[in-house]
Amino acid sequence: MTGTLFIVATPIGNLEDITLRALRILKECDAIACEDTRQTRKLLEHYGISKPVISYHEHNERERATELAEKMAEGQSIALVTDAGTPLVSDPGYRLVQAAISHGVSVVPIPGPSAAIGALSAAGLATDSFRFCGFLPPKSSQRRKLLEESKQETATLIYYETPHRILEALEDIAAVLGNRPVVVAREL
Repeated sequence: MTGTLFIVATPIGNLEDITLRALRILKECDAIACEDTRQTRKLLEHYGISKPVISYHEHNERERATELAEKMAEGQSIALVTDAGTPLVSDPGYRLVQAAISHGVSVVPIPGPSAAIGALSAAGLATDSFRFCGFLPPKSSQRRKLLEESKQETATLIYYETPHRILEALEDIAAVLGNRPVVVAREL
């Protein structure tokens, strides 16, 4: 009997923004694979959950995905979490899901908080059609090229950006997209 890979969404700011189902899965699984063990331990301690945590991030995901998939193929259940929000949405996890599927392991999403959807719902921009574009490239020339490709898009565009690059990114957005309405959301 194979185990299960649970893709568990975690709070994006307020620790109370977690589902009851997510808490149950975190309590019942055999181990928790996480982007940053320190961040995940804060969440687990807050809810009195004691489970082994395994680091799973962009620098080790290639080898860790195989290792975890083998454990699940042997019957263990693993919960994958990220520092905030839903794993795989601009966070590691793709290789683990692929490895789990190739090992015949069920992959079960445990939905919850999403920064992109949270921001969209409160932005006052059109929500009938939107496109999530992930993180903008770090270099201005790359950002401008990407934005140029989106210039004719009529849907609301959602980009992630780091705090230390936000001003430069906004300058590039204004230069390329012109007078289009922009909303900046943080700490959702």
